[in-house]
Amino acid sequence: MSDDPFVAHRGLLFTVAYEMLGSAADAEDVVQETWLRWASTDRAEVRDPRSYLVRIVTMQALNRLRSRKRRREDYVGEWLPEPLLVGPEVAEDVELAESISMAMLTVLETLGPTERAVFVLREVFDTPYDEIAAVVGKTPAAVRQIAHRAREHVAARRPRMQVTRAEQEEVIGRFLRALADGDVQGLVEVLAPDVAVVPDGGGVVRALRVPLVGIEPVVRALSGFAKRAGAGTAVSPMWINGGPAARIDIDGVLDTAISFVVEDGRITRIYAVRNPHKLTQLREEKQVTLQRRGCSDQSSSTAV
Repeated sequence: MSDDPFVAHRGLLFTVAYEMLGSAADAEDVVQETWLRWASTDRAEVRDPRSYLVRIVTMQALNRLRSRKRRREDYVGEWLPEPLLVGPEVAEDVELAESISMAMLTVLETLGPTERAVFVLREVFDTPYDEIAAVVGKTPAAVRQIAHRAREHVAARRPRMQVTRAEQEEVIGRFLRALADGDVQGLVEVLAPDVAVVPDGGGVVRALRVPLVGIEPVVRALSGFAKRAGAGTAVSPMWINGGPAARIDIDGVLDTAISFVVEDGRITRIYAVRNPHKLTQLREEKQVTLQRRGCSDQSSSTAV
């Protein structure tokens, strides 16, 4: 591990920023901004470098959350998080994998900026309330109330059933085979009655602008995929955001990244990211390093 605390905790800083923003590009920018702040800091005045760095990256991400409302309002169609290519160690950390799943990140999008910052810092990184209060400009008592509301909000919207990775892979494998074969019955058996397909084309490529909901319209749309797909179309499994997923390549180029929510043996949500700007990292096979632990397992004193 590097002697420079920024280098040592860079994975943690990126994780905080990504979970707050849902964008790898924005998270990278925030981490870079944090580095610039760190480079100009008098290190002798920093009692706990890790806490200090997390505080700075959170404040930078919070500023972006508060200023991007108009950009989201102008976004064409549904907005989904930018998928991440991460190592197998992330899948082994169940809590981290869940916190960066597409399902969780889309739920976090329904929180306000301050609520999201409080939830991420408290529920994911177990940051003390007084440290969170210093970041968001609230009292510790107010932060406790915000955390409680955010926790209830997320609990009401997150997937209800916990399934193993093996179960997810089995269900998704059946879905991909049925999709490739145009097997209507196979699709019916693997999809939940209230299944929803949430597409994200960003107005850049062709995609539905609203979710497709209900097993009948979803099966009708998906059953014709095999016939519509050209000779250069390939569908294959992959792992993104810490969970089993799939990709559609056309003539060797990634066209769509697909994430799933599996509950009680059936797929309830299909997230299809087609906006090419959000697929750059996957196309380049750029793997990111994430870190969840280490935010508060040492001294929790707020630095500087």
